[in-house]
Parts: sequence; C-alpha cells; structure tokens
Amino acid sequence: MKSFKFTLGALLVGTAVWGISGNATVGKTVFETATAVEAKLYGLEKRTIDVNGIPTVAYVGGDASKPAIIMLHGYSADKDVWPRFAKAFVNDYFVVIPDMAGHGETGFKPDWAYDAPSQAQRVIGLMDALNIKKANVVGNSMGGFIAATLGANVPERIIKVVAIDPAGVQSPTPSEAIKQIDSGNNPFLVKNRAEFDSFYAITMAQPPWLPDMVMAAMAQGYIQRREELAQIHKAFHNKDFLDDRLADIKTPFMLVWGKKDALLDVSAVPVWKAGVPQAEVVVFEELGHMPMVEAPEKSAAVVSEFLKKNQ
Repeated sequence: MKSFKFTLGALLVGTAVWGISGNATVGKTVFETATAVEAKLYGLEKRTIDVNGIPTVAYVGGDASKPAIIMLHGYSADKDVWPRFAKAFVNDYFVVIPDMAGHGETGFKPDWAYDAPSQAQRVIGLMDALNIKKANVVGNSMGGFIAATLGANVPERIIKVVAIDPAGVQSPTPSEAIKQIDSGNNPFLVKNRAEFDSFYAITMAQPPWLPDMVMAAMAQGYIQRREELAQIHKAFHNKDFLDDRLADIKTPFMLVWGKKDALLDVSAVPVWKAGVPQAEVVVFEELGHMPMVEAPEKSAAVVSEFLKKNQ
C-alpha cells in the first residue's frame, strides 16, 4: 500500500507545478496513468467484454471461483470511482467493475437505451459473459438505482444489494441539485470550467485532492459530453422509478448514505426503509454523495461486514 501512495503521490505532486496552467490534455494523461497504476496495484485488470453486442470495458480482479461482486458507478461517472473501495474485496470475491453503457471507455451511442431496466439487463448480460450465476451488486447513485432494479427484477441472480446514495425514489426533501434539474437547469450539463467547479463542489463533502490540470481535464470531458449526458439523464430521470416497486425487492439489502449529500437528499432513507423493511441502513454523518470515494476504507468496512453475514 505504501508503494501505491508513493507512486500516485509522486505522479500528482510532480506534475502539480505543470498543472498550474490547467493543461487539460496533460491532466487527462496524468489521471489516466495514475488510475491505471492504482487499479493494477490493487489486483484489477482491464478487460473488454462483449455484453449484448456492446464492447464493455471493465476492471476485473480476484478469483472467479469465489462469490462475485459487481460495482456500478453513477451517472456521468465511470469505473475509476471504485478501485480504492474495491481493494478490500479482491482477496475474497471475484470483482467486476464495468463502465456502464454511455460512460467511460465503453462509450456512448445515441441508439443505445439508457433507462435503468435496460442497464440492469446489461449487467445480467455481463454476468452471463463471465459465467457468473449469482452476484452481489453494489451501486452508487444511478448505479444504486440499477442495483435495486436488479433486486426487484431478477432476484434469482442477485445475492445481496448494496445501494450507496441511490437514485430511484422521490426524496421528500429535494436537494438543491434536484431543484435545479426540475427547473430545467441540470448542473451535470456544464458549459465551462466555472460551471464544472460549481458542480464538482456538490458531488462530495470530502473530495480527494486533485491537481488543477486533472480538474481541467475532467471539466473538458463534461463539456464535450454535454449532449450525451443530457440524453442519458432524460432516459432514466423519473422514469422506471421504484417508489411503487420497493416491496418487490426481497434480497438482503443495505442502504448507505452520506448525510451531507447535496445531489440526492438523505430524506430518501426513510422511503427506502419503509419499502424495503429488511434493509440495513448506515448513514455517514460527515460524508456526501460518494462515500466510497470520500472514505473508501470506512465505506468498504461496513459493506464487507454486511456481505459476510449469513454466508
């Protein structure tokens, strides 16, 4: 672990001065190199897997004979939000972390379907391609919505569901981000660096430090993907929500939430708990929308404990 901290630290600090200029091209290279090194050190290898005709890029690690765990990122994110969390599971599970259709290296095509049931069906296609009969599924935000959809639609293929700050139900108290979206101003659809900085500030309560060059690269990516992200969001926002279907989720279920989540309000927790009474609930007082990024070891510990129960 110390070797990784040194490698990533040296890579980022060594380029920080260069990053003052906000060079997005260099920042993209730095970030991609750092995340590739990190994933490899944690025992994750990148593979391209055909999923229902879509070449899906995923990190895969661990022993395929062990129980499977699939980690699903949120809207506009990608597989690289998971490695620091996933390192806690590689020794005991077969870990699969895909870039969902429309995201990351899997890419986007306008004729693909991006609603939650379609994305859930692709997860089943991914399992079939890897000969996984049943899997634990951990998802954040949109990924949590997809994970819960799997629990409702195909419980015979799911061992346990962990939903981390999931979309998929109406929060009694809408977050500021949801208010903006409902008024027609989606904060994910940024047009410039200033808008990206404002958006990024609400994605996490305790975001990891990144040099300006990497932030510039991330901003450029969001700006370039604006129309794609608009189509993806339209496909799943308020469509196929689970408010009336929560009782269909019979699988063991854990709900994890950051109380300071500014994207999806914590007031949704009682809604999920009322609909999925078997749910175990953990609320992190100091964290925001992405606990697995903000506090990966702490988040992994509670999820690991839940998955090991009644094995």
